[in-house]
Amino acid sequence: MSNNTANMKVVEGSYAIAHAVMCCRPDVISAYPITPQTHIVENLSQMVANGELDSEFLTVDSEFSALSVLVGVCAAGGRGYSSTTSQGLALMYEVLYNVSGLRMPLVMNVANRAMGAPLNIWNDQQDSIGARDVGWIQIYAENVQEAVDATLQAYKIAEDKDIRTPVMVCMDGFILTHVYEPVELLDKEKAREFLPDFKPEHILDPARPMTFGAFADPSTYTEFRYQQFEAQLKALPKIEEVARQFEESFGRYYGGLIDGYFLDDAEIVIVTLGSVVGTVKDAIDAMRSEGKKVGLLKIRSYRPFPVQALRKALKDAAVIAVMEKDVAIGGEAGLVTDLKAAFYSSSIRTPIIGFAAGLGGRDITIKDIRKIVEKAEAARKGDLSEFEFLALRKEIL
Repeated sequence: MSNNTANMKVVEGSYAIAHAVMCCRPDVISAYPITPQTHIVENLSQMVANGELDSEFLTVDSEFSALSVLVGVCAAGGRGYSSTTSQGLALMYEVLYNVSGLRMPLVMNVANRAMGAPLNIWNDQQDSIGARDVGWIQIYAENVQEAVDATLQAYKIAEDKDIRTPVMVCMDGFILTHVYEPVELLDKEKAREFLPDFKPEHILDPARPMTFGAFADPSTYTEFRYQQFEAQLKALPKIEEVARQFEESFGRYYGGLIDGYFLDDAEIVIVTLGSVVGTVKDAIDAMRSEGKKVGLLKIRSYRPFPVQALRKALKDAAVIAVMEKDVAIGGEAGLVTDLKAAFYSSSIRTPIIGFAAGLGGRDITIKDIRKIVEKAEAARKGDLSEFEFLALRKEIL
């Protein structure tokens, strides 16, 4: 971590994100307020009104419109930004595909929140995990500082000429958006050096006419999707490269695609993503003091999914326990399914068990994490329960 405390401030997470966006210098900000994302765009609106940020702030009538506006912005050669959450992200669904299919390097912060019905405004990650296949890169942040730094990195990744793919920087709603904690705010000049002005090769220009979003019949559609697929694969080393470049400029590094905690000798490894990582680390510290060889693997890049990095990091684990704040109704859950698929075609035959946890904002406690480890120890002995809901209250079913 950086030793520079000159820009260290105790601020709300949403303000820290807004400040990071300001340092990225978007030409247009288009967003519709929805809890718990609202404070991000409120702060950005104030920054524009105060003259701190030279950007066009557009007030629109819905999240669908918010993202549709930015399609035009990006096509015209501008740098665009939005943020959303939950039902708002769902309302954008059609346009999410348009943005990625048009290879538009937009960046959007997603303040993760549960999906209705039933109505729930607390945190889980069902919203963005449900959008895992729309063609956007997805980076998940453990804390506010990482969300701030990932926002700047996201533009550099998205705007690379070989990538040209939009990025969601996902951060847990309320837990990170509304917390007040010390954050090293980005230095504007250093941010400008790290992220140059956006200069796309192809834009809508009457002087050089070209077509965007043309009709594709069966003879060409597959090739468009293949190019998107290849761009995501190219993004794997780019995410790592940009993370290292950020470390050189700002002194902070988060592991690129993945990060580990006590992985070297871990027999049981918990795999997860988002803010619960901090709780898992505390639980591991306690269990390590008792002699239990438990480790953590944190996923930063969920899309593109870092298959090779995961296989390498988890090859010596006796049991892999995946804990995630989502569920695939009729299946298991997003991350555990992807991890099983990654290991299925390899020589690794480690038992993988999955847990849906923290749905609708339910607390995930150290006691819960100990229960996961107990289940993993049972799986190691052959009592394999592949997927379950953690801390399920059976008395109210």
